Amino acid sequence: MPDILCLGEPLLEFNHLGGADWRQGFGGDVSNVAVAAARQGASAGLLTRVGADRFGISLEEMLRAEGVDTTHVARDEDAPTGLYFVTHGEAGHEFAYRRKGSAASRMTPEDLPPDLSGTRILHLSGITQAISESARATADAAMDLARQSGARVSYDPNLRLALWPIEVARPTILRALASCDIALPGLDDARVLLEMDDPEDILRSIQDMGPAIVALTMGRDGVLLGADGEMHHVSSPTVDAVDATGAGDCFDGAFIARLVAGDTPLDAARYATQAAALSTLGYGAVGPIPNSQAVRDAMKRAEPRRPAGAT
Repeated sequence: MPDILCLGEPLLEFNHLGGADWRQGFGGDVSNVAVAAARQGASAGLLTRVGADRFGISLEEMLRAEGVDTTHVARDEDAPTGLYFVTHGEAGHEFAYRRKGSAASRMTPEDLPPDLSGTRILHLSGITQAISESARATADAAMDLARQSGARVSYDPNLRLALWPIEVARPTILRALASCDIALPGLDDARVLLEMDDPEDILRSIQDMGPAIVALTMGRDGVLLGADGEMHHVSSPTVDAVDATGAGDCFDGAFIARLVAGDTPLDAARYATQAAALSTLGYGAVGPIPNSQAVRDAMKRAEPRRPAGAT
């Protein structure tokens, strides 16, 4: 089993470049996380279903090319691979999905392996839980299996109210936050879920639920990290962003990859914040995700230079 196993739905992406031009790419939040982790040098895999169609085959080929373990990617002969479309405007990017009845939405607990021995982190999201009741049951069973196998659970709420009503989403997500080890919420989602505004209050509230590590991502305002009894603010590097699609997923993948590599939560957050910023420099969710060398080069350039002769 890979060190990091991600559970959820991969998607084919079509990104609008203007006029009649669209660029095909790949997406799906936990699939993006798996790719981001792999590009940082981590052992990562994906557990899902894809359609037995050209789109599903393309996704599998991409994942393997990225070094993501596809042992637990099953092909469903009776359902299609999900798609999504990204358009860009003054208010930012907007998404349209064609995923109802997708192969991944048909996942069941029977798709899980008998145990997760060897896996150090299981990662999943609120989208994994939202796409269907059977996927939700699969997510619950996977979290139980992770605990039984000694793996930590990493969880990003990734609230999408187009997929499920808040009356269902809120209690489901709060239960997952209470049972995970590493919580990776976005600030906007957390404000809706907790009906709170202040980032520090939100972070403390989630910490009180039980996760040992909470990284509250705040876009251009960086990350608020709670771990080891301390709270830290990690600033986001200033970049000329063109598309933030998947930046949060890039953060998640880079963050858990560095935790698996032995970094402290604070060092992992600094690294992942840089990775997420770099991922906004190109269009699409997967293509712009930086590798570890690009991240380290950017971090080195950002270090303050010592005066000549300083020791």
